[in-house]
Amino acid sequence: QLQASGGGLVQAGGSLRLSCAASGRTTSTSVMGWFRQAPGKEREFVGAINSSGVRKNYADSVRGRFTISRDNVKKTVYLQMDSLKPEDTAVYYCAATRSTMSRAVLGYDYWGQGTLVTVSS
Repeated sequence: QLQASGGGLVQAGGSLRLSCAASGRTTSTSVMGWFRQAPGKEREFVGAINSSGVRKNYADSVRGRFTISRDNVKKTVYLQMDSLKPEDTAVYYCAATRSTMSRAVLGYDYWGQGTLVTVSS
């Protein structure tokens, strides 16, 4: 199971850190990804991190503003979001796969429940 938390309301230019706690079949050997879904839009890739935390991949829209990290001892993945913009408003989901890193929704086997991030202008 995956449990995402840390969402909330923030002003444009502000920061938030999301957390995703993993348990069960989602272990430290899993690739972890973050996705988001804004109202009326499809779920989109935000970023991903490999099992060791060395390799990361970001969507162009967040590169340089968002940072993914993981603590395999705590089995938790983080998404540090800085310089937030109103267009970052969405429900953010964490996901896991034991396969290779992917930008596709279908590339992930396990999903958390989502946490809402609202960025006001």
